[in-house]
Amino acid sequence: MTEPRFDEVIHAPTRLAIVSLLAASRWADFKFIRDHAGLTDSALSKQLSILEDAGYVSIRKAFVGKWPRTSVSLSKEGRAAFKGHVSALQQIVASAGSSLRAG
Repeated sequence: MTEPRFDEVIHAPTRLAIVSLLAASRWADFKFIRDHAGLTDSALSKQLSILEDAGYVSIRKAFVGKWPRTSVSLSKEGRAAFKGHVSALQQIVASAGSSLRAG
């Protein structure tokens, strides 16, 4: 079982959405993340920079023909942080549910 650990970097709603998308795949295209997270290019770039600085994502830039393509992957550390964060959130929800039933 994963050690519960609330993570301030991941917890921000936009970054949580991005990391959730990345957790379901090995690599995701920048445009796919942008469209599914409902962000602009610049907003996504900023959030990815924060995640990259934390060591949670790897960013790969390449060309497909003449067109640049950016792909993003959740690092081993990012996956561990995400699992710990989800586990911490589950604990919070479970304890809230217990107190609601007791009241």
